[in-house]
Amino acid sequence: YRGYDSAGAAIMNQHEIRCVKETGRLENLRKEVEKEIPLGNIGIGHTRWATHGEPTKENSHPHRDESESIYCVHNGIIENYLSLKEKLIEEGETFYSETDTEVIPKLISKHYNGNLLETVRDILPLLEGSFSLGIIHKNENKIIATKKESPLLIGAGDKEYFLASDASAIIEHTRDIIYPEDGDLIELTMDAVHIYDKDLNPIVRETIEIDWTIEDAQKDGFDHFMLKEIFEQPKALYETYHRRLKNGKFELENIELTKEYLESLNKVYIVACGTAYHAGLVGKPLLEKALHIPVIPDIASEFRYMERYLDEKSFVIIISQSGETADTLAALRKAKAAGSKVLAITNVIGSSIAREADQVLYTWAGPEIAVASTKAYMTQLISIYMIGLAIGSVTENISEEEYRNILQHIEELPGKIEEILETANLYPDYCKSLIESHSSFYLGRGLDAYTSMEGALKLKEISYIHAESFAAGELKHGTIALIEKDTPVIALATQHAVYDKMISNIKEVRTRGAYVIGITMKGLPQDDFADEIIVIPETIDLLAPFLSVVPTQLIAYYSSLLRGNDVDKPRNLAKSVTVE
Repeated sequence: YRGYDSAGAAIMNQHEIRCVKETGRLENLRKEVEKEIPLGNIGIGHTRWATHGEPTKENSHPHRDESESIYCVHNGIIENYLSLKEKLIEEGETFYSETDTEVIPKLISKHYNGNLLETVRDILPLLEGSFSLGIIHKNENKIIATKKESPLLIGAGDKEYFLASDASAIIEHTRDIIYPEDGDLIELTMDAVHIYDKDLNPIVRETIEIDWTIEDAQKDGFDHFMLKEIFEQPKALYETYHRRLKNGKFELENIELTKEYLESLNKVYIVACGTAYHAGLVGKPLLEKALHIPVIPDIASEFRYMERYLDEKSFVIIISQSGETADTLAALRKAKAAGSKVLAITNVIGSSIAREADQVLYTWAGPEIAVASTKAYMTQLISIYMIGLAIGSVTENISEEEYRNILQHIEELPGKIEEILETANLYPDYCKSLIESHSSFYLGRGLDAYTSMEGALKLKEISYIHAESFAAGELKHGTIALIEKDTPVIALATQHAVYDKMISNIKEVRTRGAYVIGITMKGLPQDDFADEIIVIPETIDLLAPFLSVVPTQLIAYYSSLLRGNDVDKPRNLAKSVTVE
C-alpha cells in the first residue's frame, strides 16, 4: 500500500535461489510465480518504487551478484552508489540494472569471507545514505538484515520470523514486533532471530505487541480502503480523545509540560509534511491562544535545511502518521541537536520518530492503508487540540469555562461526522462539474483557508485534477485572473467572524462564471450563494475543521472514482515517504 511499480521475490532451496520479478501490480508477479511454484522456506521479497532507473524487470528487486549466489532487497537511497559502481566496474564487475541497489550484492560478493553476517558488517561503512537491507546467500540458511535511517521491523511468529518495513505486511502472521536500531545486524535463521552490534556482540531489543489485527487492515465490504477510512473517522476520533479523558480534562500520558517550562519558551514549531502539515496549520490558533507566543507550522523538508534559530527555549511538535517520514525524522534530529524539546504525534508505536522524540502522543487511528490520508488527519488534528487544551489549562490562558465548552463540543463531533457520512450518496452528483475539468480552486478564510489546503491536496492526489488552494482575501491579488466560465470552485464558509466577507468573495468568482460548490454550517445564512450547497452540522468555529474536511474528502473520493482512477493507489505516490 505504500505504492510500487514493480515487485520481485527470491526463494532459497538447497543451495539454489530462484528469483522472479515483474513490473506493474502484484497480480502480475503472482501469475509468474504460479507457473512454477518455488520450493523453500527462506526468501526475500520487495515492492519497488522507482528512484534510480525506470520501472523495469531489470531494475526490480531482489538484486544479485555476478554468480547469482547473493541476493539483496533494499529500501532507501545509496547516495554514493555512482562512485562505488565506477570502482567495481574498474575491478571487472558488470552491471545489468540502473539502480543504486545493485552495488550492494556486488560489494558483498567482493568481500565475502564465508560468513555473510561478518561480510555485511564489513561493507556497511562503504555505504552512504539511508537504507534497510535484507540479504541471502545460497550457501547459508539465513537472512541477514540491517538498517540506517530507514524503517525495518522484525516479526516473531510461531517457529517463523519475518522482516518488513511496516507491520501491515506481517500482521496476518504475528503481532509481536521488534524494532531494531540503526546499525543493528540481524540474523534470521529457521528457528531464531539474533541481533548483534557492530562488534558482533549479541544485544536484546524489546518486543512490542501491536494492538490491531489483520481484520483492521481489510476493506470490510467497502469498495476502497479510502472510503472505509473516511467512514472510520468517528471511531478513530473518539478512540484518540476518549482514552485521554479523565475527570473532565485531557490527561496526556507520559507528557510533562510544566508551567515553568512553558513560560520559558519563546516560540513553538509544528513540523510535518503534506496532510500532517495541514493539521499543524489548523492547530496553530489554539496553541497560540494557549501559549501567547508565536507558533510556526513548517514543512519538514524546508525546516531541516533552513536556519531556524533553535535552542532550549524552542518547543517542536513533530507530526507523522507512519513515524518514519524521512524529512520529518531529520527535522526531529535537528531540533534535538539544538537543545529543543520534541513532542511527536504519530500513529505507529515503536516507529523511528516515536523512539527518538522526547515525548510521544499516539493517535489511535488504526492502520491507514489508502495513500490519501483521512482518518490519520482527523486523529492528528484532535491530538494537537488536546495538546493545546492541556497547555492552556497549565498556563491558565484558557479558562475553565472555555475548556468545558470546547470539550463539550468535541464530544459531539463523532456523531456529527456520522451525520455528514449519511449523505455520502449525494456526492457523485456534486462531483459532476469537477470530473471533466483540468483545474479547480479551493478557497476559505480563517480556519477554512487551512482546511481548503487539505481539500485541494486530496483532490489532486487521487483525481489528478489540478487544485489550488488560497485564502479568499487573496483573490484580487492575482488568482481571480484564472477564473472563467465553469471553473470549479470549492468554497468553505463555516467561520462566523468572516462569513459575510467569504460570501462576498464567492460572489466575485460566480460573477466571472465559476461553478461553486459551497460548504457551510447549519445556523449560518444559506441563501443561494453557490451552485451546490453542502451543510455541515453546527459546532463552534474552532472545531469546524473537523466537520468541513469530511465533504472535501468525499468530493476527492468520488471525483477519482468517476474518473476511473485507482483510488487507493494513485500514480507516482507512496503512503510513507521514507526517502528524501
